[in-house]
Amino acid sequence: MKLKLNSIVFVMFIGMLTGTITTNAQKSKHPRIYTTNEAKPEFLNSIKNIDWKKSLVDKKIKNLEKYLNHVENDSTWLVSRLQMNWKTKHHKVFVKGGDFDHSEGNAPVPTVRFSGTRDWASEYSTPNLEDVEPYFDDPRGYYLAHKKTKVKEWVHPSKIGFAIEGINRKIMSLVEDASFLYWVTGDKKYAEFAKPVFETYIAGMYYRDAPIDLENGVQQRISGLATFEVIHEKILIHLITTYDFLYDYFEDEKVNLNQTAAVFQKWGDQIINNGIPDNNWNLFQARFLTYVALVLDENKAYTNGKGRQYFLDRTFNSSSERQLAIKESLLVYNQETGMWPECASYSVHVITTLLDIFTLLDNTTNKNELSNFPIIEKAALASFQYLFPSGYTIGFGDSNHKTLPPENFELLISNYSKYKNVEKEGIISGLLSEMIAKGEYEREAKDLPQLFFYVDELKTSEDNSNGLEKLTSPTFYASNVSMFNQRLGSGDDAMMISTVGSYGNHSHANGVSIELFANTYALGLDMGKGSSYWHSDHREYYSRFPAHNTVVVDGISDYYAMRGYHPFKLDNNFPKVSEKPSFDKLTFSKVSFFEPEAQADQQRFTAIIKSNSSKGYFLDVFRSKKQIDGEQRHDYFYHNLGQSLQILDKKEEALPLKSTKDFGSIYGDIKGYDYLSSKKKVKTSEDVLALFRLKTNDRADNLMKVWIKGSENQSIYTALAPKSNALKKDSGTAPAEVIGDSIQTLIVKRNASAWENPFAMVFNPYFEGEENPISDVKYSTIKENPSTQVIRVAFKDYATDTVILNTTEEDVVEKEGLYQKGLLSVVRTAKKSSDLDYFFLAGMYKYEQHGWEIVASGTPVNVSVERNGDTFVLESDGPILIRAPFLDGKKSAELQIYENDILISSRKGQVSRSNPDQLVFRLEKGYSKAVIAY
Repeated sequence: MKLKLNSIVFVMFIGMLTGTITTNAQKSKHPRIYTTNEAKPEFLNSIKNIDWKKSLVDKKIKNLEKYLNHVENDSTWLVSRLQMNWKTKHHKVFVKGGDFDHSEGNAPVPTVRFSGTRDWASEYSTPNLEDVEPYFDDPRGYYLAHKKTKVKEWVHPSKIGFAIEGINRKIMSLVEDASFLYWVTGDKKYAEFAKPVFETYIAGMYYRDAPIDLENGVQQRISGLATFEVIHEKILIHLITTYDFLYDYFEDEKVNLNQTAAVFQKWGDQIINNGIPDNNWNLFQARFLTYVALVLDENKAYTNGKGRQYFLDRTFNSSSERQLAIKESLLVYNQETGMWPECASYSVHVITTLLDIFTLLDNTTNKNELSNFPIIEKAALASFQYLFPSGYTIGFGDSNHKTLPPENFELLISNYSKYKNVEKEGIISGLLSEMIAKGEYEREAKDLPQLFFYVDELKTSEDNSNGLEKLTSPTFYASNVSMFNQRLGSGDDAMMISTVGSYGNHSHANGVSIELFANTYALGLDMGKGSSYWHSDHREYYSRFPAHNTVVVDGISDYYAMRGYHPFKLDNNFPKVSEKPSFDKLTFSKVSFFEPEAQADQQRFTAIIKSNSSKGYFLDVFRSKKQIDGEQRHDYFYHNLGQSLQILDKKEEALPLKSTKDFGSIYGDIKGYDYLSSKKKVKTSEDVLALFRLKTNDRADNLMKVWIKGSENQSIYTALAPKSNALKKDSGTAPAEVIGDSIQTLIVKRNASAWENPFAMVFNPYFEGEENPISDVKYSTIKENPSTQVIRVAFKDYATDTVILNTTEEDVVEKEGLYQKGLLSVVRTAKKSSDLDYFFLAGMYKYEQHGWEIVASGTPVNVSVERNGDTFVLESDGPILIRAPFLDGKKSAELQIYENDILISSRKGQVSRSNPDQLVFRLEKGYSKAVIAY
């Protein structure tokens, strides 16, 4: 009901909105997109007194000087460098798929050239403006230098990437700057500089048709007027801004403004009619349409009736085949989590785009537009859940590791400041100040929206520390992108696992993949995207299984990437999503997945477990089997930062590896295997260790030791994989020493099912010469139930973790001293096995060990029992029966129950009738804290 009500309110609101803007438009003059003449005195004062604002204006003035000089010496210098059909005056454009094919026809004026290709990756360099040949229009194509050979050669426009649109956009950005500086200074030299270029381009677009795809394929419905994708029409904003600031001058100079308005309408219609309506494209398109709407006059000013109200309505209220209205687009968000169904890099950009749109709109209406759409603010804050502890985004799908866009917080702050929301302004300003203090962001204006909309100074609150911890949780699940994140620890000891499937837009074919963060870096990292979406390295490697930390079945695991429909099923996890429990020693998740190409069932259990110190380790148990019996092969892939990778035996002596040509498309493997190089192998059924070594200039070597469970029919490989494109310069998730390097890769190949005998790894991160809490790891199983995994992690302080992991919650393990019907138990004992530190149970029906017995009330539960002197602290998410042993001969104890750390009841334990050495207690429901005190 609430959702329907919000939708109705939205429709009513849009109706009022368009009416309000129409009324204002009748009185409004230009400029009006970013500012007004009435606000000019205040703006001029701000750029005089606020250094970071003054800096941008000074840069624009200085940057334009040389171009003004060029034009003063030759009035055609700039206009002649526009990429136009100068001689041919072709008005028809033909493309073939994502490439320019040819143009033809004859317009009365030179027309604007269409872009060369949809693929931005090019082997040829785009020339500087000074090197662009004036009035260039040659049937041979373009004469450009090859990036590698530096030799110039004639090439077809389809081979030069975005060079054509890039040159035109560069020129028009100079024109936009000149129009702005004319408004600021009143100096006509800027207007005279801009006018001929603007007129030439507008006329050239007025007489040129939209492109036609000779294949009549997908490209026909996504092309813009200047580019192959309507979402890249950035030059349109340069044109609109120029028109807005120079409107009065253009009127005085008798510029054909009707023609200009017709071009903007034509462009708006192209964006509405083309594009993709149900992902980020739709909102990028909406941003352009908002500019078009706000710069145009009311509908009745045009014979076709396509003015401000028309384009606002098509942007916000009325959906069409290729342009979903914003009121509907916002429903695409997961209303509970605030997550957009695309990979992190695109999702956070969607937030920026929405904030841009509503800031522009609010600048016209002054009606606090953002307050009517709380999902946008929720999404902006939810985006912190994408972050590694270093403050950089995870790398699943086509993402890379980067900070959240500071623009998101600047625009929220702008709104809070404008409408006197002091508390929220202080909170978000504090978060942004943290980014500034860490050197991740410097307050400076890079474009006109920032110059006009960012507040002059940040107003921070007194309590603005630990912002990342406040806005993230130990576990977080976003079902609409199949992402589950686990976090444990803080500071330099912070650890994180990000587990992802393949769901939502810009996803990869990666099965169930993980990224591991420890020792301040994303050590177990993803590879990101390829050179471009149309480049073979992306199609064959970066978007495929071998580029991820996952398991490939029979060398053929694969499915359609980009719009993935292969999520994992979240079976169990601890803590509950977005909760912070009292028991903070571990986190875990278990997920299930069906791999469609090989028709294989897969299950992945991952956990972070803290040692008795602040250090911790990762546990990964990956089950994989084909649904059809017979020969099968399962390849466990893991990529880690570092300059070297060794395979060691249990004595930590290096094993001899032999070079091999195993793997590759010549053997029937998918092409992604062909991108591996320097492959070496050793065949062994013994437990072994892999040691990744990352050398940096500022600290001892950063080590990741992987304790690998041995198995029959198993071989261990090392290899080099292509560089990770998830890493960028100053990404904060890897040191500069390895940016751009090949990635050390571990492959564990099993020529047999890996279900009852799964892959099992303990990932042990530490620094050489500093504390490494783990002394040994032993893997075993139970004869009566071979699929049960028993993993013992011995610590150097003599404590031991014993992990017993079943395949499902229904599995039963029974042997002397142990009964477990349930998924997981983790028991930490001190020097002697009887010295219990804690035990943790998950998905448990019944558990007996160390004198304790826990019985769930029909539904499996998660329970922790932690010793603190002569008391045991319990946490349970459901009703349980507890049989506790006597402690040091004490035959009585009291159960104390707390809510919000306040004691609400207590009761004595009763001696068990079935075992006189135990006391019986009951919890009638789940409690976050209960204490058994002896």
